[in-house]
Amino acid sequence: MRAGDTHFIFDLGTGVRELGAASKAPLDAHVFISHYHYDHLQGLPFFGPIFDPRSRFTVRGPTRNGRTVKDVVSGQMQQPYFPVTAEMVFRAQLDYQPFEAGDRLRLGDVTVVAIEAHHPGGNLAYRIEYRGRSVVYATDHEHGDRDAQLIDFSRDADVIIYDSMYTDDEYLGRVGSAKTGWGHSTWQSAVRIARAAKVKSLILFHHDPTRTDDALDALVRVVKKEFKQTIAAREGLVVKL
Repeated sequence: MRAGDTHFIFDLGTGVRELGAASKAPLDAHVFISHYHYDHLQGLPFFGPIFDPRSRFTVRGPTRNGRTVKDVVSGQMQQPYFPVTAEMVFRAQLDYQPFEAGDRLRLGDVTVVAIEAHHPGGNLAYRIEYRGRSVVYATDHEHGDRDAQLIDFSRDADVIIYDSMYTDDEYLGRVGSAKTGWGHSTWQSAVRIARAAKVKSLILFHHDPTRTDDALDALVRVVKKEFKQTIAAREGLVVKL
């Protein structure tokens, strides 16, 4: 995300490899991590700018089970799971700072706040505000507990990026095995939360990896009948506000 001259990266999944490859200059960015499940970290060892001493990153995330964001991020690269450690190869200027639910950070004209979502092991949802525009990043949230808080948190946002991994039938086990308690939500809940919060646009996110692109296109057509301003997140997607 870019707000004026300030750059933000939310989570460090495989998409950051593409971001690094597309960057033509050293990066100076603020990284906010929602939680530490591996699909949200596994792109970091392949993120080119992290090896560039001219790059600079402030990495923020919650402390979990007594382990700080630095402990977790650097600790994921350890033998025998990975051949080199972060301390051996990371050359960028790195600053690690804790960021917890309820925290509010002001960076120039940008404000970032966080709440706790509903996900095994904990997960932060972020709201970013900049000159009258706002985006809510709510990955890995299972509808039910904490919905009222998320709706209030997302009130009148321009965009909500929301975990829509399943359909209600998949979630409840009417199709396949039930997915309740797995920490993910449905497109039907996405619509309900978007409507209740009166957000302007909904981006379906955290797709079921077994769903094909054609199936996702068909799903979006169904969702748009319920909430017109809906799109599905995809690699390379750019949204301007």
